[in-house]
Amino acid sequence: MDTDLYKKLHHEGLISDETLEKIAEKHKNPLFSLHWELKTLLYLGVTLLSTGLGVLIYKNIDTIGHQFILLFIAGICAGCFVYCVKKRNPFSRGKVKSPSSFYDYILLLGCLSLLSFLGYLQVQYQVFGNNYGLATFIPMLILFYVAYEFDHIGVLSMAITNLAIWLGATITPYTMLSNGFNSSDPLIIPYLFLGMLLLAAAYLSERYNFKKHFKFTYHNFGLNISFLALLTGYFSFYENSLSFLWLITVLILGYVLYKDAFRSKSFYFLLLITLYTYVAISTLIVRVLFSMDSELAFVIGLLYFIGSAIGLIIALIHLNKKIKEI
Repeated sequence: MDTDLYKKLHHEGLISDETLEKIAEKHKNPLFSLHWELKTLLYLGVTLLSTGLGVLIYKNIDTIGHQFILLFIAGICAGCFVYCVKKRNPFSRGKVKSPSSFYDYILLLGCLSLLSFLGYLQVQYQVFGNNYGLATFIPMLILFYVAYEFDHIGVLSMAITNLAIWLGATITPYTMLSNGFNSSDPLIIPYLFLGMLLLAAAYLSERYNFKKHFKFTYHNFGLNISFLALLTGYFSFYENSLSFLWLITVLILGYVLYKDAFRSKSFYFLLLITLYTYVAISTLIVRVLFSMDSELAFVIGLLYFIGSAIGLIIALIHLNKKIKEI
């Protein structure tokens, strides 16, 4: 609070002595915001409620009955969505303000109940048979629809997570049978595709101004998944003579995302990109040093990590200053 301004107004006779004293007292004892504490407690409450209901049902499954449990979960889910439909603001391509914090948590509870309902149907009655891809594909579509229709970033994160689960559930059973349990290669390309798909979704959200505020969530998931898939590809094909192509792809992707992070003025993404590219470069250097197989290589390696760690800190400080100047 700028008390000098109020003192100047008091000196000019625009505010009274009593008003100035109240302002000074308020400045000495500022209000403490409980916004994030309350939001955390509400999220925790929804999670504990879902967990508690699950434990209660599990312990009393023999006396309650499966039909009653399904009806109970469906009732909670329907009640949550009916409330949200009545209270929500009209749909917009831009950000839609939530009617209240309570509304957000009721919507989240409705989505969790929906997932529990569909999961219970599959486990107990095998409604999707052995088609686990379909069992995860349908909830994914519903979550994406709810995220956009009700403008909820938390539900969008659940939808993206479900997309990754669907991808794994669709690919893994076949690859486990055809390639054995020790092979992780078949999952690298699909998850790299997933990461690129999410990065494309982030770009399109901003480019066409459709739920532009969803960009951060898409970008965050896409960046981490893409880099992890590329680094996993490098380590999986480490003995292959063309394995360095994975690291080159890391550097190319890092450069593209680096330019976008500067344009968006996001130090968070700059930090992630810097760390991932540092790991890629360090991996290549360590591989070269190991190929030398000498004590000198060990010393050079120690000096490299000490020097590069200092250089990394200096680079991050420089990037932070540079992005603030834009």
